[in-house]
Amino acid sequence: MTVAAPTLPVDDPILVFGIATFVFLTAPLVLQRYRLPGIVGIILVGAAIGPNGLSVLDRGETIVLLGEVGLVYLMFVAALEINLTQFVEYRDRSLVFGLLSFAVPQVIGTVVGYALLDLSLGAAALFAAIFASHTLLAYPIVTQLGIAKAESVTVTIGGTIVTDTLALLVLAVVVAAEVGDLGPLFWLELSAGLVIFFVGVWVLVPRIGRWFFRSVRRESYFEFLFVMTILFGCAYLAELAQVEPIVGAFLAGLALNRLIPERGTLMNRIEFVGNALFIPFFLLSVGMLVDVRVLVAGLETVTLAAAFLGLVVATKYLAARLTARLYGYSHAETMTMFGLSVGQAAAALAIVLIGFDVGLFGDAMLNAVVVMILVVSVLSPAVVDRFGRRLVRATGRLDSRRSLAPERIMVSFSRDPQYRDRLLDLAVIVREPEHEQPLYTVTVVRSAADVDPTAIETEVADVEAVLADAETYGAGSEVPVEARTSVERDVASGIVRTAIENRITTLIVGWDGRPSRTGGTFGTVIDRVVRRSRQLVMISHVRQPLNATSEIVLALPRGIERNAGFYGTLRTIDRIATQLGAPIRIVVVGDDPAQFERLVELLEPDVPVSFERDADWTQALDRLRDDVDETSLFVTLSARRGTMGWDPELEALPRRLSERVDGNLLVVYPAVRDRDDDRQFLRFD
Repeated sequence: MTVAAPTLPVDDPILVFGIATFVFLTAPLVLQRYRLPGIVGIILVGAAIGPNGLSVLDRGETIVLLGEVGLVYLMFVAALEINLTQFVEYRDRSLVFGLLSFAVPQVIGTVVGYALLDLSLGAAALFAAIFASHTLLAYPIVTQLGIAKAESVTVTIGGTIVTDTLALLVLAVVVAAEVGDLGPLFWLELSAGLVIFFVGVWVLVPRIGRWFFRSVRRESYFEFLFVMTILFGCAYLAELAQVEPIVGAFLAGLALNRLIPERGTLMNRIEFVGNALFIPFFLLSVGMLVDVRVLVAGLETVTLAAAFLGLVVATKYLAARLTARLYGYSHAETMTMFGLSVGQAAAALAIVLIGFDVGLFGDAMLNAVVVMILVVSVLSPAVVDRFGRRLVRATGRLDSRRSLAPERIMVSFSRDPQYRDRLLDLAVIVREPEHEQPLYTVTVVRSAADVDPTAIETEVADVEAVLADAETYGAGSEVPVEARTSVERDVASGIVRTAIENRITTLIVGWDGRPSRTGGTFGTVIDRVVRRSRQLVMISHVRQPLNATSEIVLALPRGIERNAGFYGTLRTIDRIATQLGAPIRIVVVGDDPAQFERLVELLEPDVPVSFERDADWTQALDRLRDDVDETSLFVTLSARRGTMGWDPELEALPRRLSERVDGNLLVVYPAVRDRDDDRQFLRFD
């Protein structure tokens, strides 16, 4: 078969895709050598090889489609990575910034367009709406720098949905007025559609998500496809509600936020697909719109482009500055907010193209917007990169909730892999990624004097095959897993010995929830592990997916605060709650909650915490039937015999809990001696 040489522009779909992926690979690497944001490289190469440059590629339907998908995906990922508790806490600040970031450009731009550029009132309002909106072009830099959860960044991202929604509403109103449909029916349909859409997504999506994650067999691609269905379904419904798909994508991300842990396998797959494919296609698509020749096309284009650039820079900076003055943000935070909000792409293009189609704008306006997008596509990432790094340095001090010693987590597996994935999910959530430690797993093969060595070797080989699956599962979360196999006569001794040899700080052991046949707490093996170990031990009876957790109920027995490992245990519970986005309800049994409230306050938890008191365990367990459902994670702190906080009633507590708790259950034993004195990290500032 003879293959014809490619002609320009390239139209072979295989070659188009290959060229695009080559650009995604090389452009960021080249620009990073010159300390420039990598995303700028994709935009610049898109301009160079696009129809207005060397015409290597045409901005055809495929590029346009993947570019639109990339923008929708970008807004979705931005919403997923928001600390939702912090977002809700600062919703007033997001609202204020969103209103200012819209109102300042809209008012000033309308006046300039009407008074100085001699536009009609409708055209002037649409002219202002072009740069009143903004696109988070520089968001990938925020994630790379690790400041996506910074307050100022969260406020800016939250404000984006307000700003873009209002700007696109201006578009809808102006176009309706232009075609003569601006009547009572228009306002009724618009307001009703928006209310139904926002309420419907916010109420239904989390419920559907929890049902899906609890009911569907765990296969990562099923979970990913479910999330994609929700994303693009909500984006389409937003169009039906007469707003842009990016609004629906952002709201879908917020609705699924608590169901997709930041460090889990699912989130890793979502980010991988977006960062490797969809988002770069969006950046390439934007770059291919750029035509530098319009700068010499005439004075009108240059004038409009200069007006756009001056107005977008001045008004977005003014909005960021006013917000910073109101809430006391630093200069680095102010400039990071400005850098994020000055970016322009999708909404601006949508507004100017629709305005062009209805006859409000001419060719000069369209070209001027393209020039503005080119300039701010370079300016926005550069500003965020520069001042984001300053923000990292300003907040780079040691987190008071972290320990100086590295966290090492080991999961003990039996040969039955039934709850293997659940235990690994818990370990990934508990793990501190800052310490870059692998997860350890151990399975002990029991030996005896009368057992054939060949049989033991065969059993070890079977165990290693199971542990290899665990390593593969951990790779899906980009978490290295180091498997250990031990041959011992006593299983508990093998687990404890492996923990000591690998300097483990947290040990996770699975439990089936059945009462001990020997009269112990969990069973002979687990009881011995708890008794002989000194690490923080988490006995896990996890039956439901952890990402479907709606709340964490933490039970604290009398005197547990005097246990040496209590503070480290609180940090671990806080880390779990933060990853799951679940509030903590602390039930203090037989003690005064006031003494725990101050300790929790010093930890500065990222989730809401409430306190309750029960007189004894009988009262607490009776209340469980009504207050705790299958979406709750019930955690009780216990204590080893002879340590502070131990009480004989705690010995039978796990059995009583497993009979009453329908959801997931953790019984946590604090470390006998913390690897460092946690109280030094809880000092008053």
